[in-house]
Amino acid sequence: MLIGDIVSKTAAEKGDKTAAVLDDKKVTYQDLEKESNQLAHGLIDLGIKPADMVSIMLPNSIEFLTAYLGVIKSGATMVPLNISFKKAAVEYILNNSEAKIIISSKKFLPLIKDCDLDHLQKIILVDGEKSDDYLALSELADQQSTLPELKEIDQEYTAACLYTSGTTGQPKGAMLTHHNLIFDTQKTIEHLKVDDSDRYICVLPMFHAFAETVCMLMPLFLGAEIVIVDRFLPEKVLKTIQEENVTFFAGVPTMYSALLNVKNKDEYDLSHLNLCISGGAAMPQQTMEDFEETFNVKILEGNGPTETSPVAYVNPVDGERKSGSVGLPIPETKVKIVDENDNELERGEIGEIVVQGEHVMKGYFKMPEATEKTLRGGWLHTGDLGKMDQDGYVYIVDRKKDMINVGGMNVYPREIEEQLYKHPKIREAAVVATKDELRGEIPKAVIVLKEGETADEREIKKYCQQYFANYKVPKLVDFLDELPKNATGKIDKKSLSDL
Repeated sequence: MLIGDIVSKTAAEKGDKTAAVLDDKKVTYQDLEKESNQLAHGLIDLGIKPADMVSIMLPNSIEFLTAYLGVIKSGATMVPLNISFKKAAVEYILNNSEAKIIISSKKFLPLIKDCDLDHLQKIILVDGEKSDDYLALSELADQQSTLPELKEIDQEYTAACLYTSGTTGQPKGAMLTHHNLIFDTQKTIEHLKVDDSDRYICVLPMFHAFAETVCMLMPLFLGAEIVIVDRFLPEKVLKTIQEENVTFFAGVPTMYSALLNVKNKDEYDLSHLNLCISGGAAMPQQTMEDFEETFNVKILEGNGPTETSPVAYVNPVDGERKSGSVGLPIPETKVKIVDENDNELERGEIGEIVVQGEHVMKGYFKMPEATEKTLRGGWLHTGDLGKMDQDGYVYIVDRKKDMINVGGMNVYPREIEEQLYKHPKIREAAVVATKDELRGEIPKAVIVLKEGETADEREIKKYCQQYFANYKVPKLVDFLDELPKNATGKIDKKSLSDL
């Protein structure tokens, strides 16, 4: 079974039901099916063959959704590009992936044309007219509106190649098959117990794995409605949730924090919202508690790397939700904690979280050594440090690369950050390592204060001394107006370490 087959089946059942809406623009399942099929045939006519790479560089939009489905239905592999990327990153990913076509818009045309690209043959613009420099999407509109027959490919073909953030070296293209994505989507639906009556808001970037599975594929498989927001503006998100009667919200922790800090948040009626999912980074418990109290809605924290398509564990809807945990493995997923020699640890001990399941990628594109290292022993090594309790709940302590070694003592930034978020004056906080001649590394706290509040380094250190051993207390404290974040809303700790 391929993704195109399942989406076509949904479209046949749902027909005129709205599939997606963005502001005053709507598309039905029937029209989405027709337009994505036409694009698929158009790509095939342009010479695209199974396993060829086709890139998409678009903001959140109905056009992105159509392009995503059209590329996958053509038998090609979809390669999304982060719309905040500059020339070097765009050039690297397009060349590394050997993308033959890119679907984009006029806004990004100068950037694309400025890149030195080895394999790119065509540029298709969703908002362009016919030109010698590119093709217009409208030129492909007279193609067949039926789903292309792809007898030569099966569920193990790569549907999407998603490039990881590249915080350690160049980005790596995680190859996710049709089966990987279908499995993860279906098991997440089963775990969260959602159905076609839900209305999903998609404000997470569509180029990211979190949005792809949870905000796009899940509702498409169910025949639910996707409410698209083109970019994250806190007041606009609250207004959209209210006006569109959104029932399901998925976001990263910084989004929840930003929504909490909207001045007139109490004026919005979010009574239709019945479930929120947080992932992508650790959710501060204080933020979770404040959000739930303010908006009277439950947040289920979960997680999983891009390499697991990406959902691997989520707190259960009906079962016990444990504070600080990212929950239980989704159905038919195995998780264990191992030491540096890949020996399984006892429950409660801290080690690396490894995952096994049918949603685990088949490897990194053109990177056999990195693939072997990450998938050694038949388990995906996530790079997350964590533990499991006796009930099988997973707790992420921190990223391995974020752990701070203070004179031989391990310091986990998340532990300190959790306490900082409880300080009444602090809006956001991050703890990173900075070099020290005597101890090798020391923790540094970077703080954003709530509006109208004042504090100094001495006050923050004194606060931390009440809760932590001296080696864990931040030795440096910086104050910023905003913490730097990447396009998905995650705090960019690497840039904070460089400050």
